Amino acid sequence: MFEQLTLEGMGLPTAPAPQTRPPPSAGPAHPPATAHKPISSSHLPPAQAGHALPALETPWQHPQTNRQAVLEGRKVGFVFRRGQRRTIGFGINSLGLTVSAPRWVTLSAVDEALQSKAAWVVRKLAQVGTHHEVMQAARLVWADGLSLAWLGSTVTVRLGAPAVRRGMPLVTQADGSLWAALPPTATPDQLRDAVQAWMMRAAHAHFVQRLDWFAPLLGVKWTSLRLSGATTRWGSAKADGSIRLHWRLMQFSPEVVDYVVAHELSHLRHMDHSDRFWQTVASVVPDFAALRAQLKGERLPPW
Repeated sequence: MFEQLTLEGMGLPTAPAPQTRPPPSAGPAHPPATAHKPISSSHLPPAQAGHALPALETPWQHPQTNRQAVLEGRKVGFVFRRGQRRTIGFGINSLGLTVSAPRWVTLSAVDEALQSKAAWVVRKLAQVGTHHEVMQAARLVWADGLSLAWLGSTVTVRLGAPAVRRGMPLVTQADGSLWAALPPTATPDQLRDAVQAWMMRAAHAHFVQRLDWFAPLLGVKWTSLRLSGATTRWGSAKADGSIRLHWRLMQFSPEVVDYVVAHELSHLRHMDHSDRFWQTVASVVPDFAALRAQLKGERLPPW
């Protein structure tokens, strides 16, 4: 997690302040989350000992597999865990299936619950697997000439910027390019880290500008801003006026960024997603529903 970043003297781009905008559907500005479906198990019998099965070579094999099952005719290796919980739960992400159960539930009861949800599990594993393959194929290749989405446009990452003077940033923007003062032999990690540092400074400056624009319109006051790298949400707000915004929002259009900023500031008036909350968002971003759909529909490649 990153603390506040300063931007003085960095020569970073700022977007013109759009006029008031916002509204639409309910729901927070969140990126995709892990699929999770609990199953009630209050009727299940006391726990009994079971043994872990060996890992299988299967397309749906969790890296930490300790049990397996045949679901809809497909072998599935999954992680099984026990803990302080009241229900059996299924979690599915790009690694595979995780099954969690109370300590007192028998393995046969867990298997029965898993079979009862076999169709759902198989469908979700297929969806997550396809999404993972697409995202991996779209993974950024950090090298000279890489194009990055940037506030509704694109910038090209270039190596070999002019000689850097003392006090100048490692990355500068000019003529639609990000010039990195790194040698041609720079590693992909070095280039990625330099560009990320630049992007985070630019994001902080832009977010402050937009927070200062929308806060008076909404009649609220924000107190602090932190940049987030969370994997489950684009922004968050607390009643004390502190705001968190994901730095990669800068890879969406300025209008989408404004929606997320207005969304979080509106929480300073309504800490929920009630009708009053969405009316507040709509008062400054009338087209928020379309922007929210755009945010949910676009997928950024892995960084």
